[in-house]
Amino acid sequence: MSSSRLEQLTKLHEADPTDPFCAYGIALEHVKAQQHDEAIRWFDKTIEADPAYCYAYYHKAKLLIDIGQDESARAVLRVGLETATQAGDDHAHSEITELLESLG
Repeated sequence: MSSSRLEQLTKLHEADPTDPFCAYGIALEHVKAQQHDEAIRWFDKTIEADPAYCYAYYHKAKLLIDIGQDESARAVLRVGLETATQAGDDHAHSEITELLESLG
């Protein structure tokens, strides 16, 4: 994880805690550093700031799959699928569907 990138994102988040993009970026930095709990916490903050941020559901579920929490991932993907449908985000819908189907 690039500490300078994380520091920049953290400063941006402190300036505007309602910005889901910053929270999402912080989550991804924690994923890269394999800090799973922190990443999940920041994906949740992203979703809290913007429930229609479809890729937060996708990447949170992907992380949950990577750490062996398939059932939790399925639940996240189902909500993400519904969110993508409501948002009219066909690309996110397609990727979320594909990930969900890969779980069987």
